[in-house]
This record gives sequence, C-alpha cells and structure tokens, in this order.
Amino acid sequence: MKTGTVQETISLSFINDKSPVTDNICKDLAASGMEILSRSENIENGLSQLSSLNELPKFCIINLDFYDQNVLKQLQELRKEYPAIKLVAHSDIDDEKVGKSLLDIGFSSYLLLGSDVDDFERVIETVIGADS
Repeated sequence: MKTGTVQETISLSFINDKSPVTDNICKDLAASGMEILSRSENIENGLSQLSSLNELPKFCIINLDFYDQNVLKQLQELRKEYPAIKLVAHSDIDDEKVGKSLLDIGFSSYLLLGSDVDDFERVIETVIGADS
C-alpha cells in the first residue's frame, strides 16, 4: 500500500506473539506494499529492535498482554522514546473501557484479534488521513 502524493511506502513494526495468524498478516501487508521493519515478541525486545533500526517505522502494531504487570510501564517507555510512531493495539479484549484507555495513552487505534489484512489497511489509512 502506498499513500500520499509522493507514493510513500508505509513501514511497520510488530510487537506480537509468534503465530501463524500474525505471520499471514505480515505476509499480506508486505504483499500490499507495506514494509515490515521488525518483529518482536514483547515490548522490551521491541524497544531494543527499534533502537537498532536506521529508519523508524510509521506504525507499530502491538499485541497487548494485559496480564503482564509491566505492560503499562513498558508502553509509556515506548511512547516516550518514540513519540512519532503511531501505535495500533491488537488484542483479544473486546472492552470499550480498555479501548478508550489505550486511546488516552496515545494509541491511534485498536484492532481485535481476528482482524484481517483489510482491517489493518483501513486503520492505517484512517490514521494517515487524520494526520493530513
């Protein structure tokens, strides 16, 4: 997927458990023209990978483990270190209160597990359109 007048490639990083579903989403997003810059299994490793990249991604898709006591602290660190990266939550918790809390701490959008590549593309385009 390309956007903007200069046909800018959209770059992504994934912080998500390894799974065939995530593998397929990454493969489909790459096939649509997006560039996957990194994949990690937790926020701590994601921070490390982001720090080693020459170019930061425009979006970071994060599967949140709300049962991890450190997740909010790690998210705040990620937001502080990389304020320009658009964060998109990817979770199995279908709770409006959780979604609102994520938006309040700086997430651009929230997708439920089971979302397909079209859902990801729609969210990314909507966030880009809101910034224009």
